[in-house]
Amino acid sequence: MPSPKSVALYPDLSLTLTEAGTGRPCLILHGGGGPATVAGLSSHLARSAHAITPVHPGWDGTHRPAWLTGIDDLALAYLHHLHDRGLRDVLVVGSSIGGWTAAEMAVRDAGGIITGLVLIDPVGVHVEAEPIRDFFALDARGVAEYAWHDPARFHRGPETLPAGQLALQRDNMAALRVLAGDPYMHDPKLLRRLGRVDVPALLLWGESDRIVTPAYGAAYAEAFGGGRLHVIPGAGHLPQLEQPEATFAAIDGYLRETIAGTGDRADPADSRQASKRWREASM
Repeated sequence: MPSPKSVALYPDLSLTLTEAGTGRPCLILHGGGGPATVAGLSSHLARSAHAITPVHPGWDGTHRPAWLTGIDDLALAYLHHLHDRGLRDVLVVGSSIGGWTAAEMAVRDAGGIITGLVLIDPVGVHVEAEPIRDFFALDARGVAEYAWHDPARFHRGPETLPAGQLALQRDNMAALRVLAGDPYMHDPKLLRRLGRVDVPALLLWGESDRIVTPAYGAAYAEAFGGGRLHVIPGAGHLPQLEQPEATFAAIDGYLRETIAGTGDRADPADSRQASKRWREASM
């Protein structure tokens, strides 16, 4: 894996990120579990794209300025980073709160930088009949039971972890609580706004996810102007870890179906046509 680098964004905020591969820019956003949860996904996408994988400020020992207190702040920071670099035809892939961040970016993307979305078990919207599980009320075993299809395979109790890793997890959870704790794991306005997002949106969902259920995912996908739900058997909240081959295959299929252009040469008309084809195929 390439070494992380620091990129100044604001006077009091630098982004820590890794980059690999060439081609269409692809921003990959991790969930509450940290950048390790999307490392394999980043490596896969770097085979055919320019994969940009940041660490959310406050995770893994990175600095979070006091004003960065919501997912909307995070979404704007990443949009500003893409804009500052002059990137176009950007695919944004996000897992859990990373998917939420990607959705918040898309509703704010007045410049049309983003031309594709892949959201993996995202939180971020309120669905009346499908409440989001209170993650903060669960101990490690409870998280495993609700988040994984195969809890026995992935659960590691805190007593098995080195002290340094345990401290890092506590700090990551503290950052998660600041950014997503109130209102809990959602933006009350986001669901209504998604209908204005006119880019192909693939929502991948682990069939066994009980943090946010596939029924929640169906409502999320339906809210997009061009959204489609794809359920992955044998996986929970992080299908890219439990079923990586199926997850990567679904993303590769999405890319083949929606390819809009190549890097800075992408024509906005091509993006609109790709979105139209995607919507029609979803009907």
